[in-house]
Amino acid sequence: MKNIFSALFLTLTLAAALLAAGCDSAPYTERKQLIVIPQSQERAMGAQAAREILGTERLSRNQAQIEAVKRVGARVAAASGEKGMQWEFHVIDNDSVPNAFCLPGGKIFVYSGLFKYVQDDAQLATVMAHEVAHAMARHGAERATMEMGAQLGGAILNFVLSEEDPRLGQIASKVWGYGASLGVMLPYSRKHEHEADAIGLHLMAKAGYDMDAAVRFWENMRKNPQSSRTLAFLSTHPADEKRIERIKKTIADIRAGQTPA
Repeated sequence: MKNIFSALFLTLTLAAALLAAGCDSAPYTERKQLIVIPQSQERAMGAQAAREILGTERLSRNQAQIEAVKRVGARVAAASGEKGMQWEFHVIDNDSVPNAFCLPGGKIFVYSGLFKYVQDDAQLATVMAHEVAHAMARHGAERATMEMGAQLGGAILNFVLSEEDPRLGQIASKVWGYGASLGVMLPYSRKHEHEADAIGLHLMAKAGYDMDAAVRFWENMRKNPQSSRTLAFLSTHPADEKRIERIKKTIADIRAGQTPA
């Protein structure tokens, strides 16, 4: 029992240390964030990952798609006002994947499969603004901070409980890992997705795009048969129906001059 209290004390100490290390606020939503990774390191990691992707993935040669992604991406990035980012926009040649992602530091990749659901620049701006928002809000660094805390917490429990009974340490590690993933990491990923939607809508408006295009885009995405294959509870991306509802409310809040939740 003494060791259990020791594990709890060490875990709480770890949490306090992380909290003391650095707190920030996400743009527009003003949500408090815990990030301990320096921006310079975050951007270096993103640049390294981008080089690896560019060396392994086949890039599109479709000039219309490439020009659209660069044109809309540059316009949205300019609206962000971020001066320290080294923005890059690439199209990966994979028609079976309707997706996009952003690496820390502003390296954005769009799969060619997304163009099945994009009808115009405004709908493409929905995607580009969402990804630019991830970079602005430093979601990658925030996620990495949380994973560091989860891993260290598990290691502390394993170390302390193993002294009492090695089997307890193994069980604690498994339970901690499962709970951290299901109870913290995935929900936080969904929170990041919702926040990127909200920030992205602000960026769309600043860049001169119609925010209602975001609703039309996600209505198009509902045609994607892959969207219903994963339970919303276990998915890192919100279900389309709920996402559309939130986007409509956020648009209304922005037009009313309110801060999106």
